[in-house]
Amino acid sequence: MTSKHEDIEVSYSVSNDFFKLWLDRNMHYTSASYLTGDESLDLAQEQKAAILHDYAEITPDSLVLDIGCGWGSFLDFLVSKRGVKEAHGVTLSTEQLRWIEDKQLPQIKAWLQDFNTWEPGWKYDAIVSIEMVDHICSPAQAREGRAVALYREYFRRAHALLKPGGVFACQAILSDRVPRGRKDLEDLAFTADIIFPGGRNPRLEELIMAIRPYFEVEELRTQRTSYRRTTNEWWEGLKANEALIRSTWGDQVYEDYDRYLGTCVKAFDHYWSSDVQLKLRWCPV
Repeated sequence: MTSKHEDIEVSYSVSNDFFKLWLDRNMHYTSASYLTGDESLDLAQEQKAAILHDYAEITPDSLVLDIGCGWGSFLDFLVSKRGVKEAHGVTLSTEQLRWIEDKQLPQIKAWLQDFNTWEPGWKYDAIVSIEMVDHICSPAQAREGRAVALYREYFRRAHALLKPGGVFACQAILSDRVPRGRKDLEDLAFTADIIFPGGRNPRLEELIMAIRPYFEVEELRTQRTSYRRTTNEWWEGLKANEALIRSTWGDQVYEDYDRYLGTCVKAFDHYWSSDVQLKLRWCPV
């Protein structure tokens, strides 16, 4: 992972109470899956979790790893909605880990670890990672032509932790078209530099190249409009709590997140960004 502990703290540790104001009730900070367009944010997030659960072919007896597990939202779904007996997660955010530990769910174990160097000593029946890949390669590394190699190393490490024949369900934010306007370019750069320092969204073709030789793509589903709606729901929640956010965390935090979420909505509207869900089958190497 290129993003360091200090970068992750900037991105995710403003305050758990801050994010709780505008995320869904289970604190998913990734794209929901709107299948009909009539769902609430809470239901659409649960549908996203169900899609990835099914992609990974998880059963109650599966030992599951969530790479970049955030506030444990997917882990919670596994144990509370699907009866999974043991689910693990790794994160680099101390606030997110504290949130998971405060729930005291005995089926869930989480560690404050860098996935790049983490060696658990056992293999998993199924692995899931939901929009963690944007922390793998920095913009500077991409300009140096290192993106595919860094993403391939991420898939190699996932492959090494997965039992033969298992499935890696991966969801990723994507970069697509490049805006032409200076202000739009500045807003996207602001999102990368201020909200997610060290982060970069891959292009779909980079991921497809990097997946080989470790996995076979069995299913691929894009959901640009779902992420547009998700970020708009977050933005509306943020704006509804403007006074509280300004008084508690300050004007700069509110203005930064208002700019960031507004930029996200515009990026999905204009095809600058998208989102993909992948079902990846372990291959012999």
